[in-house]
Amino acid sequence: MAELVGNLLVAQSGGPTCAINASVAGVITEAGKHEFIEEIYGGLNGILGILNEELIDLNDEKSKAIDGLKYTPAAALGTCRYKIDFKKKPEKAAQDMDRLFEIFAAHNIRYFFYAGGNDSQDTSHKIHEEAVKRAYELRVIGVPKTIDNDLPHTDSCPGYGSVIKYNATTVMEVGFDVASMATDDGSCCIIEVMGRSAGWIAAGTVLAKRGNPANPPHIVLLPENVFEADKFLAKVKETVEAYKYCVVVVGEGIKNAAGEEVGADKTRLDAFGHPVLAGAAEELKELVQGKLTTKTRTVLLGYAQRAAAHCASLTDVTNAFACGEAAVRAAADGQSGFMVKIVRNAQPDGAVKWATGLQPLADIANVEHFVPKDWISEDGFMPNEKFVEYARPLIEGEVRAPAEGGLPKYVVLEKNRVEKKLPPRA
Repeated sequence: MAELVGNLLVAQSGGPTCAINASVAGVITEAGKHEFIEEIYGGLNGILGILNEELIDLNDEKSKAIDGLKYTPAAALGTCRYKIDFKKKPEKAAQDMDRLFEIFAAHNIRYFFYAGGNDSQDTSHKIHEEAVKRAYELRVIGVPKTIDNDLPHTDSCPGYGSVIKYNATTVMEVGFDVASMATDDGSCCIIEVMGRSAGWIAAGTVLAKRGNPANPPHIVLLPENVFEADKFLAKVKETVEAYKYCVVVVGEGIKNAAGEEVGADKTRLDAFGHPVLAGAAEELKELVQGKLTTKTRTVLLGYAQRAAAHCASLTDVTNAFACGEAAVRAAADGQSGFMVKIVRNAQPDGAVKWATGLQPLADIANVEHFVPKDWISEDGFMPNEKFVEYARPLIEGEVRAPAEGGLPKYVVLEKNRVEKKLPPRA
């Protein structure tokens, strides 16, 4: 296919991770190898910033800063949770598309890469389809990202290996603390982690057990399973009687038999209209203390779990970088309308070799991938060995950022703005 001469635009979307910047570094590094890619731009704050023509010149960034993105947490370009929604807001969505392609044309954008999760891949898919409809030469490749690990057709999502490495480490450390204070009175600690619909993050903390049933976590509650209070209380009681303490990990989105999220605050909605979650641990604490009179504390990991670059997985960051590189190579080869996926190749000696592939965005957009039922114990309280076998390779290796004054020295981009060529967005 003939080389497409033009400029490249990369942006980030959705909740940050400590590996998403590595994907951007991969895009920038690979783009620099192709002469027909002239300028390399970054979109500030995702699609929302692009609609406002907030672009920066990534060619102006120092090479050391680009390399430093591989160990810097959060979204260096800024992110958003903006959705181009043709179903609920068709007129607004049509206006957004018109504006978007005006910006693409004004800046001769011919390569577009969007790093994000489910909604971001949906956006990439819509932009690809719109480019085809408008006969505008544009190559669109989605770059996977999400600590939730719920994108289909990829072995795993960049960001996931790091979040479970940090969460499993935290469960180990909290477990040591709680165990050291355990007395005959018994105690319970409930650790809440992210995960609205899929329990991949909560499930990953099973790695803290290291094969010993006595080690925490003793109970892992996944959104895939219906939460039954009586069975949960019985399991807590049984665990405290056995070990004098019980560490519970709960995914924030667990639901009761009526399908209601246990920790939802229905008075507050997020950008996508979902009730805000961050109360499951407190609800369970009240239940345990009220019914069992067992001293109970809660730990809410919140943003810390997705920003913990000091405990990032080298495997995760390496795969994230490779996804960025693969996205540019695919576009340079003439591909569009795909998401890069991670492919696991198990070796005879038990090691894993990683590769990348492509999956049509139409197969990815708005599809959630859940923890398989046969990866969960029969009683529903613990991921089983199949899950452990899957998750363990994802946390291997350490990422070491340079230090300054005893603290990590993370990277902040200069963000030199590209001159705007269009009137302000209406």
